[in-house]
Amino acid sequence: MVKSLAALLRESGAELPYVKSRPLEIVEVELAPPGTGEVLVKIESAGICHSDLSVLNGTRPRPLPLILGHESAGVVVEIGAGVKGLKVGDHVTSVFLPSCGTCIECRSGTPAFCSVGATSNSRGEMIRGGTRITFNGQSISHYAGVSCYSQYAVLDERSVVKLPDDIPFDVAALFGCALLTGIGAVRNSANAKPGQSLGVWGLGGVGLSALIGAVISKASPIFAIDPVASKRKLALELGADFALDPSENLRDQLPAGVMVAIECAGRADTLKAAYEATGRGGTTVTVGLPPAAEMLSISALSLVSDVKTIRGSYLGSANPRFDIPEFVDFWRAGNLPVEKLLTSVSPMAQVNQAMDALQGAQVVRQVIHPN
Repeated sequence: MVKSLAALLRESGAELPYVKSRPLEIVEVELAPPGTGEVLVKIESAGICHSDLSVLNGTRPRPLPLILGHESAGVVVEIGAGVKGLKVGDHVTSVFLPSCGTCIECRSGTPAFCSVGATSNSRGEMIRGGTRITFNGQSISHYAGVSCYSQYAVLDERSVVKLPDDIPFDVAALFGCALLTGIGAVRNSANAKPGQSLGVWGLGGVGLSALIGAVISKASPIFAIDPVASKRKLALELGADFALDPSENLRDQLPAGVMVAIECAGRADTLKAAYEATGRGGTTVTVGLPPAAEMLSISALSLVSDVKTIRGSYLGSANPRFDIPEFVDFWRAGNLPVEKLLTSVSPMAQVNQAMDALQGAQVVRQVIHPN
């Protein structure tokens, strides 16, 4: 057994501010040794993502108690039997949906839709079944097969991607969620083309990653929409042509609307606004995770008369083992300014404060250091 300090969530829906109610409690858990096909990773950096906040506030129910966190980077310190392609000392980033490689989705070339991995995630288990975390003799659920708000984590080898050693951990952590989801939504889900007009609604870590993906794809013009002025300012620095408050009408700048709209806010009303700003023959891609009870109301006729498409995007419709190495190349070439997305870095002891900041919508991406 390996002992590890970790942020334990016993119940969702705590009162704000979290710095007072302290729903995430730093406790010492025990981790089972890595089993067949698994590795033990020392977590160096972990991102604070809205998906984690959705579990914390109860809008995305998951089996409790659990250890949160799904976006991370660290070092392999132990390997289980049968592990291939990884060794002790390797630097890795985590991926929040392990792909089994054998289901119909994986065999059809869409590992981001792996039904086996999705089922294990919803159960709070590893993809090979069960949990590897205990606290005072009680089994603790995994989150997204990762649970990286912890000094150490047992991960399936299919939940990590090896990275070069020279990438800073705070940068590497964002490769497996924010960048995959945002850039993937633009390049894989929307298949954005050079010269296509494109808008991004919601400028958090995923939304600004989508903006970077739009710049890489040479979309033009690029619109960035968010109510927070500092985020709009950053969007312009990252390559947006226009940065609008949601109260402004995009069609005042581009009467025909955008050909690609990427919704990253996780709100049904924002998705509706993105759809209505999508031009004739265009595609609206939704990335955010709104509460399950929220319904989308649009003109049914417009889907036909305007020949529009609405598409969901999960994990950026990505193949992490191909996409992440390409992101590394983009980063080396100076085309992936991940560092600009980092709002703050803090110790894991301040995880509740970080969740308050994310709830307040003033930050882009925060990173905590478990060790």
